[in-house]
Amino acid sequence: MLTFFCRLFHLHQDGSKTSTMSNIPPSPVTHAFSGIQWDPMQKLRLTNPEKLLLRSAEANPIDYTLSNTEESTAYVKVILKVLAEASGASGPSSKVSHLKELLPEDEALQMLYTDPMGVVTHYAITKLYDVIVCLKEKSAASEVSLRSTFYNEENRNLIDEWRPLLRVLHLGGSGDAFAQRGAAYCLAHILMAGCPSQQPVSSKSRKVSYESVEEPLQALISWITSQLQSSASSSLSLVTPTLTTLMSSPEARIMFSNSGGIGYLSRHLRSGSKGGKRVAGNGGSATVQQLYELCFCLWTLTYECNGSATIRSTFLRDHAVQSLVDLVSSAPREKVVRVALSALRILAQCSADNSPDLSGKKEVTGSSFLSEMIGCGLIKYVDLMKERQWTDPDIVEDLGVLHKLLHENYKEMSTWDVYLAEVQSGSLEWGILHTEKFFKENATKFEGPDGDFSVVKYLVALTTNNDEEVQAIACYDLGEFVRHYPNGRAIAKSLGAKDIVMRLVDHSNEEVQRHALTAISKMMVQNWAVSHDVS
Repeated sequence: MLTFFCRLFHLHQDGSKTSTMSNIPPSPVTHAFSGIQWDPMQKLRLTNPEKLLLRSAEANPIDYTLSNTEESTAYVKVILKVLAEASGASGPSSKVSHLKELLPEDEALQMLYTDPMGVVTHYAITKLYDVIVCLKEKSAASEVSLRSTFYNEENRNLIDEWRPLLRVLHLGGSGDAFAQRGAAYCLAHILMAGCPSQQPVSSKSRKVSYESVEEPLQALISWITSQLQSSASSSLSLVTPTLTTLMSSPEARIMFSNSGGIGYLSRHLRSGSKGGKRVAGNGGSATVQQLYELCFCLWTLTYECNGSATIRSTFLRDHAVQSLVDLVSSAPREKVVRVALSALRILAQCSADNSPDLSGKKEVTGSSFLSEMIGCGLIKYVDLMKERQWTDPDIVEDLGVLHKLLHENYKEMSTWDVYLAEVQSGSLEWGILHTEKFFKENATKFEGPDGDFSVVKYLVALTTNNDEEVQAIACYDLGEFVRHYPNGRAIAKSLGAKDIVMRLVDHSNEEVQRHALTAISKMMVQNWAVSHDVS
């Protein structure tokens, strides 16, 4: 764990904080907060003492309001009550929820008149955020903390008043971006304070009940994964501040992985293409900063590999290596490359010593990931990058370790092993693996150890890949398999190769079109080589 936090510190040395308190932009109606009058707002059902506490908090520094546990808890309960009453159960506010930019004071005050509950909802989220910022900045020896404020003294459970935060996340319609982002972020910090890994080691320190945290933490992570199912950049902006915060907790990391998180992160990092080559984050999906934050989250999850066979298998199944290699090859920013290389190094060095796979399946270890890295062409990128002058010592070290491990593993692999790794990674590139000589020598190996022709199935799937070069190579390989494997034509047909390749004959890309046409000819003509020579 010490290594994790040391690396975490180094990863942020460029000033690109992923989990700082500055990730939440101000509410569009911030300038209306000073105009809020509590007495006329009967809908909030505030008592006179509660109104007095709100006015006192506005008139004094936040540190004064949070000066002792009793007052701190009382204040957050009033803020959460305001949020509960203002947000209601009828969905997002009619006007404030649609605002994107900060309004000038006169327009913000007009919004207070036309949509008072929308403004008050943003006020409550902002004040709760201020409370969490203040409490996070207090020293460990302080009497007032997140634990003492948000967890009951008697039973040490999470206070019941937290629930409106979860309700805000599930607002109907298009939601309220500021309220949802802020509610998720605040809830993450509140729940993390109850995770065992985040609680103080000292026996004298007040510990809280994790049982009261598990269910809301799972609900928060479920909301995050539902947002990650969308490819829109706006959905990412809702969750990345919260997700990067949660990833410092092992409990949240494991829960997120079990909810399909590794797959969602990998797909977002792989998304987009340009000019037939994969470029992660292109195509208007994720910004460079979002790529960095998503990659950071994937990096934190690699620290669970040594302790979990399930997580290692998930990283392999969801092709996380391909996503990381795409980032290294496209090099959107040095800070992204640094985190991606660090994640690849951890995967390359992981072992099953402390967590063997008891399911009877093939053990997934660093060697498994190294084979996938070789299949994705990482050796070429690492060799090129080692020639550059890097100022970041972490990058230099990670490149050195990866270079050594990749080349050692490559020496132990046969030509067929390299081909298999490339096909399974989906990163096909023209070279000696895609030649007549290779297929003559290796045709029978396409049967696979189980006789199910799984490699041919991979090739059929790759003909629909977003990368046109991959499509062209897959067509070529299928054609060569048909030529050189006995009864290859019948097998290819039974696996659907003929029908799917036929659709590519009219492809807009001439290279794909040419190789598809040639592959179809090989599938239809009994002795293609003779026919081809005669023609």
